Amino acid sequence: MTILVTAAGGHLGHLVVDALLARGAAPDTIVAGARTVSKAADLADKGVRVVPLDYTVPESIDAALEGVDTVLLVSGSEPGGRLEGHRNVIDAAARAGVAKLVYTSATHADTSDLILAPDHKATEEAITASGLPAVILRNNWYIENYAGDLATAAQTGVLSAAVGDGAVAAAARADYAEAAAVVLLEDGHLGRTYELGGPRATYSDIAAAMGEVLGREVVYTPVTADDLAARLASFGLDEGTVGFVVTLDTDISRGVLDVASSDLTDLIGRPTTSWTEALRALAPAS
Repeated sequence: MTILVTAAGGHLGHLVVDALLARGAAPDTIVAGARTVSKAADLADKGVRVVPLDYTVPESIDAALEGVDTVLLVSGSEPGGRLEGHRNVIDAAARAGVAKLVYTSATHADTSDLILAPDHKATEEAITASGLPAVILRNNWYIENYAGDLATAAQTGVLSAAVGDGAVAAAARADYAEAAAVVLLEDGHLGRTYELGGPRATYSDIAAAMGEVLGREVVYTPVTADDLAARLASFGLDEGTVGFVVTLDTDISRGVLDVASSDLTDLIGRPTTSWTEALRALAPAS
């Protein structure tokens, strides 16, 4: 079996390759596709074949798929603009006749009102239409998404958001990567859709974890959507970006990421990384 991991120059893809190696995959059975191959140079040093792969350049995808029978399609990083690239990978995988396609989707992508869901829903539909044997990994929020909030809290002692009493089922990026490695390496997952995430955490819970990591009190201070928009605009962010961030918080306030599932712990065979442990790796240097 030869596995292609796309976007291996990015955080998640790189961690998936690390997890494959940690689980005993031989380096010469892994192909790391990266838009910027220099970002995966350390993987080449470990014996992994690193190749150029750009979702917007179909010929690069075809070349990367040579000799490959299993593919991880890591979702693109541009919300609202990634579907075409995903379809390019799916089409190339179908042409190559791969035996397993794994896709990193979003929580309840087929039914969710999350602003990020439409791209994922359409990608899942494209995978189904392709007829490829597939596994869907619906990742909840990443704890790493709170790195900026943690840095702010270190200075102010405040975690501020317009999520009200909303909660998330976030997990560390490395936990999601390990789950991907499991389904890439193991049989028995084809046709499955997994809802992946960690334990439910309110923003008061997150603030408490930040306080433990930072060694100071951190308080969650809810704000209105209008207040958040005004604050973001004061930082010089454009109207589209402000609207996107505010909508994300509004979605969280409505519970779209408050999803209970044991799929992640079942796949990786252990509890997910705690908030304090994950945040500690993100903490600003003192």
